[in-house]
Amino acid sequence: MKLKFFLLLFVTVSAFSQQKIEVFFDFNEDMPNENSVVMLQKWMKENPKVEIVKLSGYCDSVDVSSYNKKLSARRINTVFAILKDNENMIISEKCMLEPIGKDFKQSKIQAENRKVVIYFQKGKEEALTTQVKKSKKGDLIKLNNIYFFNNSDKIVPKSEPTLQELLAVMKENPKLKIEIQGHICCKKITDPDEVSPARAKAIYDFLIQNKIDKKRLSYKGFGATKPLHTIPEKSKQEEDENRRVEIMIVEN
Repeated sequence: MKLKFFLLLFVTVSAFSQQKIEVFFDFNEDMPNENSVVMLQKWMKENPKVEIVKLSGYCDSVDVSSYNKKLSARRINTVFAILKDNENMIISEKCMLEPIGKDFKQSKIQAENRKVVIYFQKGKEEALTTQVKKSKKGDLIKLNNIYFFNNSDKIVPKSEPTLQELLAVMKENPKLKIEIQGHICCKKITDPDEVSPARAKAIYDFLIQNKIDKKRLSYKGFGATKPLHTIPEKSKQEEDENRRVEIMIVEN
């Protein structure tokens, strides 16, 4: 009987900025199993612009070491091709391909040993001014590092650098018009929502107070109607990513 958990794609955070995911294979196959393909595609969509720095290939203990090393190399090449094919992935110029085969401490569950481990790191966030310059009407840009007190529209002081960056962008681009959009997490779509429009308005008010013409601004709260991750969220990270403020480019 097959165990379901080893068919999934796992994400692990290391002690450093480097992180890893594991992609699993069926016996003697060099194409990831169906569940792992689905999960890998989902991960690539949700993690654009990460830098791939290393791929390590592993096999179970069946067959000789020389064959398993070749099989692990084929598995690496398959995963590498999938990553390279996705325009959102960044392959490091120093990306290491490491076929290990079966010469490692094996799990007692053979299926857990048939895998490729993808090591990656998240690059620096692109400056807001750069994102705006590249954007066109209708584009959405997330305002990173904007924080609010719990269930409140009061902005946490550590958000100040992002607010000042947004203000500078509005001043540098006098033709720029935006809609500020608030989103929340952890609620059903049908639940009442007063927080998301209030948070969007808090950003709007900040810009008005700093002499940005209100004709260039509007705001709207979407509650939980446009989540990045399915509700209920499965982790705190998913909650944080659903709970966000974005700007939509109205005119640029």
